[in-house]
Order: sequence, then C-alpha cells, then structure tokens
Amino acid sequence: MKKATVGILFGGNSAEYKISLKSAYSIITSLNTEKYEPVLIGITKEGSWKRYTGSADTIPEDTWNGQNCVPASILPDKSFHGLIEQRDGQLVCTHLDAVFPVLHGKNGEDGTIQGLLELSGIPYVGCNVLSSSIGMDKDISHHIVKDAGFRVPETVSITGKVSEEQLKKIGNGLGYPLFVKPANGGSSFGVTKVENSANLLAAVADAQKYDNKICIEEAIVGCEVGCSLLGKGDDLTVGEVDQIVLSHGFFRIHQESHPETDSENSTVRVPADVSSDIQKRIKETAKAIYSVLGCTGLARIDMFLTPDHEVVFNEINTMPGFTSYSRYPRMMKAAGISLSQVTDAAIQLALQTN
Repeated sequence: MKKATVGILFGGNSAEYKISLKSAYSIITSLNTEKYEPVLIGITKEGSWKRYTGSADTIPEDTWNGQNCVPASILPDKSFHGLIEQRDGQLVCTHLDAVFPVLHGKNGEDGTIQGLLELSGIPYVGCNVLSSSIGMDKDISHHIVKDAGFRVPETVSITGKVSEEQLKKIGNGLGYPLFVKPANGGSSFGVTKVENSANLLAAVADAQKYDNKICIEEAIVGCEVGCSLLGKGDDLTVGEVDQIVLSHGFFRIHQESHPETDSENSTVRVPADVSSDIQKRIKETAKAIYSVLGCTGLARIDMFLTPDHEVVFNEINTMPGFTSYSRYPRMMKAAGISLSQVTDAAIQLALQTN
C-alpha cells in the first residue's frame, strides 16, 4: 500500500514556538512510518519556512535550522497540492496528501494556517478555519458558549489604551481576585492573577506584550478540569477527564525551567478525583461545547469545577500540546488510546473530511 505523504508543520511565529517543537517531536516519533511518509516543515520564530531533512532529534532542542534546511512554502493554489522547495537554484514540488499543523498560538492555531491549507486544497489535521479562529479568541468563544446556555467567567475585554480609572471601574465590577489574559494566547503567557487594583495596570501592560486585545476575567472558585476530544459530529472519541491539583497560585503550564520533570505548584491527576457522575457531566459538557464551536478534528476543552459541582467553561485549545507532559495525550492514554493511535486517527479523519 502506498504511503500517504504527511507534512508536519512545526515552530511558528508565536510565543509558543518552543512548545510546538516539543509537540511536533512527539507527533513525528509516534507516526506509523509503514502508513505515512513524513515531510518535516519548520517555521522559524521570524516566520521563515524551511523544508527540514535532518534528524528529528534536533527539533525539540531548537537546533534544526541549519545545513539540512532549504527555503520552502505552500502555495494557495489547488492545482499544486504540495510544498515548493528551492534546491540548487531550482524549484522542486513535493506532493502532500495531508498536513499536520503542530503549531500553537498565533499564526498557527488561530485559523491563519488553516486558511492557507484550505486555499491550497490540502487536507489538514484539526479544526477548520472558523472554529480555530473562534477558539483562539477567549472573548468571542466565551460569548458563543454563554449564548448556548453554559456558564463562563464574567469577562470584560479591552483594546488599546485604557486609563487607570477605567480599569479600576472594571476591577470593582468583577471583584477581586481576577485574571488578566491576552485574548489570543496560550500556555499561560501574559496571564496574571490580580489580587487588588494596585496591580491591575501592570498586569494589563504585561498581557499587551502578547496581544492588543485583553480579557479581564472573574476568578472562578474551584479546580480546573479538562477533556480531550477527537472526531467530528456525534462520532467522538473522549479521553479521561483530568484535574489540576494546585498547592498555591494558578496553573501555568510550560512556564517552569524543566516542565518535563516537575511543576512548582501543580500536579495533573488523570482520571480526575471526582465521582463517575460528575466525570460524565464534564464529558457531556465538553462534547456540547465542541459542537457549539463547530469543531472537527481534535481539541482539548478546559473547564472549572466549582465546590458545588457546577461546570464552568474556561477555554478551548484547537491544537493542544503533545509534549511528553501535555494534558491531551495523558487523557487519551488513560482511556487506553496511545499517541500513535491518536495521530493515525487524526490524519485519517483529515483525509476523509477534506
């Protein structure tokens, strides 16, 4: 049987560049090479595209961008259906049957890459343009999920310059503590828990380093729980529910010096230490939100569980992390589904959907 050629996109012009490198390495090393021929496509932090033909081992260490690279690009031309490479002064086309865009955050998880792949006619893993874009914007996704009848944190979004007086009014309206976040961001970059009005302006300034739209959110009392999903429509594979157990502060994944080995303030419990009835309710809520946001492919839904067992939507990750310590593969593994099986199912779904 002929192997399907799968482009693995990694890196990207995003604050989550290094996380993408680790996620991509996990995907590449889990790929069934009897079924798939990987084509490695790296995007530098500055946004340059490269076809990489060296060892995958250099990718998570960020030493890939060297002699085994040539400039490359995907054209928005459906008659081409592949990757253009510049080799020895000539343009070479490599056909791609599908693309796995293992990109996190801006310029990768927000509908931009998905739009390019739609124009190119190349099937791709993950959510479509609209659901990727909606999912990336915490303000917009909250509005849609709330309109569908689910509870979300009370949120005020701001853009541009805001006075201290305006911020004070927002803070007093929401109450303290509260969270300040970039509306379009992930992995806790630019997120601050604000205990009082004195720290609000500085928190907003920090978040504005990552996005010009900022969300100021009510702090939900309770623990964070998550649910991993794979599939489309009613045909969904659901991983075990996980639970974030904090010793102090708030959950800041990927912020530690050595996230593979430890976290300074949290552990991830899979399955979550809640009753089977509550786990079922969390899964059903996650599936409903997945549908409301128009998701197909895969996603991780993050929620809060309050002391009175109310489920509150937090955010959706339409291309969740696949690192050795990421939540999505852990939840799937706990349900008896290996990363290799997830990768295979996701690629097959892309080929069938597109």
